[in-house]
Amino acid sequence: MKLPYAEPFRIKMVEEIYQSTKEQREEWLKAANYNLFNLRSSHVFIDLLTDSGTGAMSDKQWAALMIGDESYAGSRSFEALQQTVENITGFPYLLPTHQGRAAENVLFSVLVKEGDVVPGNSHFDTTKGHIEFRKAHAIDCTIDEAFDINDLHPFKGNLDLEKLEAVYKTHPKEEIPFCLITITCNSSGGQPVSLENIKAVKKLSDQYGIPVLFDSARFAENAYFIKKREKGQENKTIKEICKELFSYGDGMTMSSKKDGLVNIGGFIALKNREIFEKASNFTIIYEGFITYGGMAGRDMSALASGLDEATEFPYLESRISQVEYLGNKLMEAGIPVQKPIGGHAVFIDALNFLPNIKREEFPAQTLAIELYKEAGIRGVEIGTLLADRDPETRENRYPKLELLRLAIPRRTYTNNHMDYVAVAVINVFERRNEIYKGYKIKREPEILRHFTVQLDKA
Repeated sequence: MKLPYAEPFRIKMVEEIYQSTKEQREEWLKAANYNLFNLRSSHVFIDLLTDSGTGAMSDKQWAALMIGDESYAGSRSFEALQQTVENITGFPYLLPTHQGRAAENVLFSVLVKEGDVVPGNSHFDTTKGHIEFRKAHAIDCTIDEAFDINDLHPFKGNLDLEKLEAVYKTHPKEEIPFCLITITCNSSGGQPVSLENIKAVKKLSDQYGIPVLFDSARFAENAYFIKKREKGQENKTIKEICKELFSYGDGMTMSSKKDGLVNIGGFIALKNREIFEKASNFTIIYEGFITYGGMAGRDMSALASGLDEATEFPYLESRISQVEYLGNKLMEAGIPVQKPIGGHAVFIDALNFLPNIKREEFPAQTLAIELYKEAGIRGVEIGTLLADRDPETRENRYPKLELLRLAIPRRTYTNNHMDYVAVAVINVFERRNEIYKGYKIKREPEILRHFTVQLDKA
């Protein structure tokens, strides 16, 4: 008999979580102005708001914390991190930051100016925010298959080369600071980009003299999908795939709270020394000295260990298999989800799930609220709230997909928790025709509104 799959780790510590009543949750929602970001973590039973910084570190990472070097300049921890990043990516120049959006802020301060356009594959919220804050424009060049949840294209994060070349042809080179490839592509459902597509984007961009950068928060998960799905890659190690993948780019930003397996941290890694030196000035202004940049030495040590662990196949197989486990449970029940299941989360199609809710009443946010009321599960809306308003017209932007993201923290929950989540989603699905009203905005900030928006019942 073939042995069943077992996780390649064992649990050494547990944390108690509180299971509330539906009446409590309804009161807490009202007090939070129906924004799940405003809920206390103690009021959440299973927290799938994000996989960013919410996972469990390994024994090796905890050991690394204890030998962190807290020297202000030139610490051993920085040297370990720099060497690890270069080994995995090939990029020799490293600037640590306290998290991914800080890396964007530093690098975009060098590269992005008013009037620029930045093509890419479904830029994520903070990325688009940093671009638009500088009065530039993000242009989505994702393939059309990404917006059909039932299309089984294995690499829905791919860029459409015709869309990309149209951008290159209609804007002068001076207005295109770089092309940004997000791996995996969060906004299209945690979908990977193929190595073939990355190579083709690099070749096309080189023809027009445009640099290629990576938003690399989930690069290891992307490499796993390349190994599993792309012909000719099946016998390569994850680290070999990562090294080749990054060879087709000029630099990267990284939110280390994802595939770095840490609770805080990020970095910029570059090929070009001139850009590195310019970015160093902004690192010192915004973050700290260039060899710590907002990170403690112990956190850099833990990150170096985490990057090494995250680029090993057994870890990735365990992590992504759990996401698939939840996704398969929902698909078996007829729940409309983005297919194939992505690397870090299951994305539920709120437009099909809640057909009675008008788009201006935020169907994905409505679904997130209903799931929390049902079972104390916190997800996050990837839809109209997150898409924000057009910076010029101030009208709501309605994305092609209106999604509820259930992001699975790394090495944190068991499959029993996934079973609980699946039943809760199914329970809401069974009463979906009773849900007729969504929510309206009561108060919102100028940019990145989904984090702090206040809502009321429509």
